[in-house]
Amino acid sequence: MPPHLYHILAFLVSTGVVLLSTPIVKKIGLKTGHFDLPGGRKIHQRPMVRLGGISIFAGTLVALLTVWWLGGFVDANGATLTSDKEYEIWGVTIGGLAFFLIGLADDLWGLSPLIRLIMQAGVASVAWYVGVSIDFLTIPFYGLTHIGILSLPITVIWLVGMANAINWIDGLDGLAAGVSGIAAVVMLFVSLFMKQPAAALIAAALAGGAFGFLRYNFNPAQIFMGDGGAYFMGFTLAGVGVIGLVKTTAVTAVLLPYLILAVPILDMSAVILSRLRHGKSPFIGDKRHLHHRLLRAGISHRRAVLFIYALTLWVGSLALAFSGIPSGLAYALAATALLSYTSWRVWKQVRQP
Repeated sequence: MPPHLYHILAFLVSTGVVLLSTPIVKKIGLKTGHFDLPGGRKIHQRPMVRLGGISIFAGTLVALLTVWWLGGFVDANGATLTSDKEYEIWGVTIGGLAFFLIGLADDLWGLSPLIRLIMQAGVASVAWYVGVSIDFLTIPFYGLTHIGILSLPITVIWLVGMANAINWIDGLDGLAAGVSGIAAVVMLFVSLFMKQPAAALIAAALAGGAFGFLRYNFNPAQIFMGDGGAYFMGFTLAGVGVIGLVKTTAVTAVLLPYLILAVPILDMSAVILSRLRHGKSPFIGDKRHLHHRLLRAGISHRRAVLFIYALTLWVGSLALAFSGIPSGLAYALAATALLSYTSWRVWKQVRQP
């Protein structure tokens, strides 16, 4: 089978598993009472099962195991991966499993923020140990720099931070799944361009799971992904960014994951700074997120989600352009036009009396 067909197969298998399994997970969640009730910071108006992450995780894992069984772990030349590269792949895969289980435990029984943070930091440290590590940073006016022992804390902050960033934006129907799916597709193409097909395979499976889940999660949602799904997707995106892009020593490649995931990164950063400025704990939820601000401005639920999709696609297209992908600039211009149109529609709705 040609190499690129494995990525298409991973996407399709993941999508299919999620489409088939999500209604089953929903039925089980309703029977066992694992659902969110309306009220407080919740936007939904009826009880919603919060275990959809099980389907996303299952779809991604089944897709990866299927493709690995058919084609194994190979590099851009079709050769078997070296042991250190294989450890990186397993680090992202098993780390994603661990983050999923942490989130699932929180969905089922509830965990304190501190316990979740400690467990996540522990898993991220193990992932760093097996090779999912940020070894270079781009320092302004200095260039690409090897960070030595700082690799551990910076990698842990990146992996844990992105898992929580995706969880934090999961406040509107379809928002986290759509943003993650778009980011995963961009990482898929960039990883392939950077000759990292194994990392691209994980991105393809994750994208298929995210977009398959949108069938049931887009407004009006029938099920939520919960912390399990959000933590899994956030960690996996961050891990793919490390092994697929940051491992390349080109200056632009090191910057690409932060650009692709700029929307959840900036949203989380702005919320934390706002909470601290007002003397609030950064771990106590509120309505300071971008999607909350859009709703308060009078934007409809769906239009707010579509606007953030367009914003995510735009920064992703900038990453395509900066990576040097053929026609990357054309994609960036097209995404800019789409974002401009979406912004105009949002502004028009806000201005309506």
